[in-house]
Amino acid sequence: MAELQTQTVSSGKTVFVATDEPERGSKGPFYVVYSTEDAENRWGYLCGNCDSFDTAMDTMARIECNNCGNVRKPEEWDAAHE
Repeated sequence: MAELQTQTVSSGKTVFVATDEPERGSKGPFYVVYSTEDAENRWGYLCGNCDSFDTAMDTMARIECNNCGNVRKPEEWDAAHE
């Protein structure tokens, strides 16, 4: 079972941050965030560099923090996608 920390986002919604599920970023880790306490429904990511929930993932599974520019590059990269 994931180790979850409860946090509240700006909309007032309670989300659950899995601190034991980090994804390596260029400036700090990204943590998986779930919308339910049972960790069944993934909600997004928390930037470990600036503690922002304002993150985005593209079709290549690259995660970027829109606040500080922290980036996780895709694990598999294909030049044909550039």
